[in-house]
Amino acid sequence: MEIIAEIGQNHNGDMQLARRLIAEAKATGAAVAKFQVYDARALFPKEGNEWFDYNCKTELSRSDVETLARECEGQGIEFMASVFDVERVGWLEDVGMRRYKIASRSVRDRELIETVAETGKPMLVSLGMWDGSEFPKLSSPGGVEYLYCVSKYPTEMSDLHFSKVDFSRYAGFSDHTIGIEAATIALARGARIIEKHFTLDKTMHGPDHSGSMTPAELAALFRFQNNLALAL
Repeated sequence: MEIIAEIGQNHNGDMQLARRLIAEAKATGAAVAKFQVYDARALFPKEGNEWFDYNCKTELSRSDVETLARECEGQGIEFMASVFDVERVGWLEDVGMRRYKIASRSVRDRELIETVAETGKPMLVSLGMWDGSEFPKLSSPGGVEYLYCVSKYPTEMSDLHFSKVDFSRYAGFSDHTIGIEAATIALARGARIIEKHFTLDKTMHGPDHSGSMTPAELAALFRFQNNLALAL
């Protein structure tokens, strides 16, 4: 079992804050510190998007990616990122990223997925926006694992429908609920991977902070994970 601390945009464009988040993620039990690597103007609509300027501010440059990968290496935590375009796959290959995350919104981006597959690395794929009755037919020499996800921010407990989720097929759960209760339920039902947004302060400016877990919550989730492993 492993916990992915989804730092995402929660660094707010501040590399010092990003470093603190990496350090806290490592100290409180995460196996992975995860970011998002995108071209904001290509990915996010400007019209009707109250967070457009924020999205642009939190866009990581190639230099930022190199800095964060080095920081993760120094802290002894795996560096991972969701990647949203072919150019940035090259950036992540240059820093030696071990696994790729395909976000729910990218699950039908064939060019991106084929480019990631060509790296031979493992892929984690969220299926929050997949409406097929079967998993998408994706392949990579490194293997493909799928995460159960509900693309609603925040996700209500009543939206999860865990009784219909088979965690022998899904590798884990990408959690957008408030708090860590849903994540603990997913672990107890057999999830091996929990991905959840991570912040130092839920009151910070940004769309993801309020629904993120704090270091204290991550530490509690890590304790639950360890106790569950012992009990099983």
